[in-house]
Amino acid sequence: MILHRRSVLFGLAGLVPSLAAADEWSARLVAAAQGQVGVTTIYDPAYVRLDYPGGDVPRARGVCTDVVIRAYRDAFAVDLQKFVHEDMRSAFAAYPKIWGQTRPDRNIDHRRVPNLETFFSRRRAALPVSETGADYRPGDLVTQRLPGNLPHIAIVTARTTRDGKRPLLAHNIGSGTQVEDILFSYRIVGHYRWRPAA
Repeated sequence: MILHRRSVLFGLAGLVPSLAAADEWSARLVAAAQGQVGVTTIYDPAYVRLDYPGGDVPRARGVCTDVVIRAYRDAFAVDLQKFVHEDMRSAFAAYPKIWGQTRPDRNIDHRRVPNLETFFSRRRAALPVSETGADYRPGDLVTQRLPGNLPHIAIVTARTTRDGKRPLLAHNIGSGTQVEDILFSYRIVGHYRWRPAA
């Protein structure tokens, strides 16, 4: 019995650093997303030729995916442009064909929500979609479909509605990066928690 208790205590002690690391990881990602408020003030979906790797449109403008891309870059130097492009080069057939492409395009692929959904799913980062606000934790990614079936992506923050029932999301839906109560405003189609080792 003593050995069992010691094993349990050792096991719990071993979990504490990883839980703390996860909290720190989430906090950094959320802070990087929220730091875009007031910086990215324009919604602009224009196709732009980008540097590679590390390419970006001017910080004052962008779309919903740019919030996610910039948050990972700013918080962890993780480049989704490079990650998505390399994955599409190795498994192009796994990605959506709704744009009529015959090969990957490093200028735009990472800036398309369906491609990010595929990438995160292929990284086994997908979680169940839920109608309970508490199931969405800070740093999680949520994808939605707006009217007209338009894809959207946002980052779950640690801020909540006044009643505490819903987390607020950092996103750009048309007026630059904002933190708003939109979790259940549109149909949720994807829920992801992606913490790359890098």
